[in-house]
Amino acid sequence: MIELVGFDGDDTLWHSQEYYDRAQDAFEAILGRYIDLASDGLRERLLATERGNIGLFGYGAKGMTLSMIESAIELTDGRIDARDVHRIVRLGKEVLAHPVELLPGIRDAVERVARTHRVVLITKGDLFHQESKVARCGLADVFHRIEIVSEKDPPAYTRLFRELAVPPERFAMVGNSLKSDIAPVVDLGGWGVYMPYHSTWAHEVVTGFTMTERVVEVLGADAIPDAIARMG
Repeated sequence: MIELVGFDGDDTLWHSQEYYDRAQDAFEAILGRYIDLASDGLRERLLATERGNIGLFGYGAKGMTLSMIESAIELTDGRIDARDVHRIVRLGKEVLAHPVELLPGIRDAVERVARTHRVVLITKGDLFHQESKVARCGLADVFHRIEIVSEKDPPAYTRLFRELAVPPERFAMVGNSLKSDIAPVVDLGGWGVYMPYHSTWAHEVVTGFTMTERVVEVLGADAIPDAIARMG
């Protein structure tokens, strides 16, 4: 039987990626005045810069903004106007200030699961931004524990299992990212409830992971409690 259930934050409890997508579109519109977006491979160059900077800046809007500025300077050979650099900074601020809107049915799903299991919120990203979203989501009081981590990998989950005295096989993680939410937990012997979101950051796309009987895919939040009930 499952004893502990983890819930991801971004794009599992609340909408997030679409705000980054809008910032990406606005960034391309700014750079389009300087370069040929297609021939210069803007998206690929920006993604490579973001990946290279994760170890320094971490995940989130601040790292995205700094990577956008770095990419803009490199792609334009330093020709980008200071006013456009300022516009890029504003894009990051807009992402940081976006409203926290829960996904349909997720409040009821979390509360239903919390009636029968300990539940924890496990989210990664910029500490200040994630703390703000947790405070504004209206669900913080439901969780037994809230974890904001720099990376959601096997060591992070192993530490959680140890501190909460739960074996991996009695843990289920609910999330939209196979890379961060599902694969590491399943590799450790746990369970996953995979709820895809309509948009996924390219860095979170995983290859080589095979869905097993320890992973249940659901199409909406209302199916989460029953999926967990069938595990173990």
